[in-house]
Amino acid sequence: MKDQKKDDKNVNKKLSDLEKNISVSDNQFLTTNQGLKINDNNNSLKAGERGPSLLEDFILREKITHFDHERIPERIVHARGSGAHGIFELYESQSEFTKAGFLNDTSRKTPVFVRFSTVAGSKGSTDLARDVRGFAVKFYTDEGIFDLVGNNIPVFAIQDAMKFPDFIHSVKPEPDHEMPQAASAHDTFWDFVSLVPETMHMVSWVMSDRGIPKSLRMMEGFGIHTFRLINEKGKSSFVKFHWKPKLGVHSVCWDEATKISGKDPDFHRRDLWENIDQGNFPEWELGLQIVPEEDEFKYDFDLLDPTKLIPEELVPVKIVGKMTLNRNPENFFAETEQVAFHPGHLVPGIDFSNDPLLQGRLFSYTDTQLSRLGSPNFHEIPINRSVAPVHNNQRDAHMRMTVNKGKTAYHPNSLGGGCPYQAMIAEGGFASFNERIDAQKIRNRSESFSDHFSQPKLFMNSLSEHEKRHMINAFAFELSKVNYDHIKERVCHHLSMIDKDVAKKVADEIGIKIPGKVEMPINQAIGADENPKNHQPKDANFVKEKSEKLSMEAHNKGDIKTRVIGILCDNNVDEDSFNQFKKVLEKEGASCKIIAPKGGKIKGNKGTEIKVDENFLTVTSVCFEAVFVPNGISNEVVKHEVAKHLLNETFKHCKAIAIEGNAKTLLKNTDIPADKADKALLVDTTPKDFVKAIASGRNWDRELHPVVPA
Repeated sequence: MKDQKKDDKNVNKKLSDLEKNISVSDNQFLTTNQGLKINDNNNSLKAGERGPSLLEDFILREKITHFDHERIPERIVHARGSGAHGIFELYESQSEFTKAGFLNDTSRKTPVFVRFSTVAGSKGSTDLARDVRGFAVKFYTDEGIFDLVGNNIPVFAIQDAMKFPDFIHSVKPEPDHEMPQAASAHDTFWDFVSLVPETMHMVSWVMSDRGIPKSLRMMEGFGIHTFRLINEKGKSSFVKFHWKPKLGVHSVCWDEATKISGKDPDFHRRDLWENIDQGNFPEWELGLQIVPEEDEFKYDFDLLDPTKLIPEELVPVKIVGKMTLNRNPENFFAETEQVAFHPGHLVPGIDFSNDPLLQGRLFSYTDTQLSRLGSPNFHEIPINRSVAPVHNNQRDAHMRMTVNKGKTAYHPNSLGGGCPYQAMIAEGGFASFNERIDAQKIRNRSESFSDHFSQPKLFMNSLSEHEKRHMINAFAFELSKVNYDHIKERVCHHLSMIDKDVAKKVADEIGIKIPGKVEMPINQAIGADENPKNHQPKDANFVKEKSEKLSMEAHNKGDIKTRVIGILCDNNVDEDSFNQFKKVLEKEGASCKIIAPKGGKIKGNKGTEIKVDENFLTVTSVCFEAVFVPNGISNEVVKHEVAKHLLNETFKHCKAIAIEGNAKTLLKNTDIPADKADKALLVDTTPKDFVKAIASGRNWDRELHPVVPA
């Protein structure tokens, strides 16, 4: 009896010790939740280094299942979203490459629902966080649902789904104090980045102006992964999907982003809603980068690597159709919040590649929807319903809405006449691409995935001077928020392997020296080789210096459609000056907002009443693309600090300003330098020249001069 008590005491002590050590990671082996020591936490189990991921990978499934169920009911990632309905129209049949009906029939108008989102923040976070933006499109095709689930950046941070929970855990608020919200500028994120060099390409994009878009309507979308297109003859081609915005690609500057977050954290959501409501329907063109099956190994990068893009100089983007968003949701929760995307929602003619990140997502998305929406019947929620008929033997479960009739719910059957029965391929039945697999089960990555620095170098080389300047400032800002010098040094070391000048400027700004070599913790760092073996370029299939389309400058459409222009005025404003500019601006597609000291209405010099949109209590320059001050300004406005601040801030953010007549006295009252040539500061100009100044983009040269206080 004494021996039994002694044994129980020992067992209880061991359990107590285990409980104490649950949250202690020092000198402990990594294990599964069942206590099994993990040998490789970086790679999923595959059929060969470049083969598909295997369902038997219990370590991957346990890790991702736990991750998928960490938040109820908010999405773990992409929680902050905005959505809209629309249609997709095809320009020309793509039957040469795919048998997908919506990509073959130019007479069809395929309904779509699009959800845009930030990645890191919660539902209540700001729209203007520096972050990746989700760009997910649900096509309601006649052959079933097709979901194109992508981002506004063409590459991802990791190469294998095994690392997705780690990546997101690092960027989320730190678990000990739940800070910071919707921000990557903190210790854990940059610690992860410093130990996983494959992140450097995507991180470079996020630190660029792409990370703070001007509008959801003015950003590109990418499918990220390489997919397959299959035609009627069974021939396969690799494909990457692109969305090109008809309004061009535009961003805000960092100072604007921080101020918009305080002034109007719903800025992107409001902009999308109001423009659709006003009939300014956003449009994107669908583009395809198609690579023949036989060219899979033609390039100096691996098509299966989600941290790589295909430069458009090597494979041009073929524009095949247009998407128009023309209807706002009726109810945010029922539609935008409950919509369920999944990269595994396919139609015949589209299939997967063996991209190891994509392979993991095929499991993760269904698992996530089960947790978030509470039932395998999430497909019956109206926003998720297929327009194609649904017939199968699935029954019951929580929140089932379909009332199935008959006694047969199995296949094969004779009591139900054999229905529903399998469809032949010729009848539209889906069949996976017949790819030969002859490989060993292995946890590893192909050597062709090992070059982590060439493509971020290509990206940095392709940026304009102001874009590169902004990226350097972003790296410096983020790393300044990191409390550990060894993390800063590792990141700057990685940067030096991409661009020594960029690395030096960042290091100087944050007060560290770039080490010649960095120490990596044993068995922790991934791909940390000082000189990784690059997949060698073949013939002309390597872009050595730069790729023009990677710069946002290449996507300026040169017009002012849907831009919001502020007109600052007061009683006795010169109606001729006011009306002349307003008429031309609106004819060019811009929207004009009237700013005055007080709300209500003002009277022009001819007695006409003019409705005021913003008064001095509510106005903020960051909500306008440009500012016009017509002739007839009052002394009250000239002397008012709000008017002065409005122009100072507009100038500081490099936007166009037009001044007419006696409004020049207001300009003299600001801190705007009058002795510098400035193409976007127009005095006694014409409406046509003002439009041209706005359309040509911001005058980033202002950033090179002493900063105007605002």
